[in-house]
Amino acid sequence: MSNYNPTSPLTGAAQTGFTSPTYTLSSDVAPDSNGIQHAVTALGGTQTGVDAHSVSKPFTLTWVRPKVFKPLGRLHPVTGVLTQVPRNVWKLITRKGVTPLSGQADVTMLVTTTIEVPAGADTADAENIRAALSAHFGLIADQTDTLGDSSISGVL
Repeated sequence: MSNYNPTSPLTGAAQTGFTSPTYTLSSDVAPDSNGIQHAVTALGGTQTGVDAHSVSKPFTLTWVRPKVFKPLGRLHPVTGVLTQVPRNVWKLITRKGVTPLSGQADVTMLVTTTIEVPAGADTADAENIRAALSAHFGLIADQTDTLGDSSISGVL
């Protein structure tokens, strides 16, 4: 098992108008004790107009694990079927200060990926959990510029 420890500088994914974006990460204190947070303290490549982390314009990446892991539920005594399957929820949260209108105060944008792993699947079906995550993050990496363009234009 490996510990969450992103590479710094982190190589950013393709975005329209960016050339070889990189993000230098510095350890930061997460808002909650069950998270690990990094602040983007320096930028590399061509990212005209982008700001590194500051108090008034944050740029952080936070990986959050469940506070308490939920065990697999009980089987129904007659049918032998699971009546409830609780989920252990993981989150990756990116916070970035953005300007909603020139001359106005910055507002924090949130990008959240939530991973809900059914209790028990971690041991009974680890390979399919890995496949789901591989496909999910592969799609994000493959379509990152399209996701960025769509977030700006409103067009899918």
